Amino acid sequence: MQKMFQLLGIYLVIGGISGTVDHLANQPILSLVLNAFNRYVIPHVSFLDGYEVISNLSLSVLGAIIVVAAGRIPASN
Repeated sequence: MQKMFQLLGIYLVIGGISGTVDHLANQPILSLVLNAFNRYVIPHVSFLDGYEVISNLSLSVLGAIIVVAAGRIPASN
């Protein structure tokens, strides 16, 4: 379970950074996978209009928090 949360957190960190790069400049590398939040969630949430970079960076911070929290979960045998 710990590894699953760590992978999710790493994906969110990479996806948030990738979404920020995609918003500032078009990113051709794995854009459909890494920029799902930037391309599918942000346009449909009205209060995020104008805050795309901040929301992508917040996604990265959330991912980092999940990675740290998952590291503190005791491993089950």
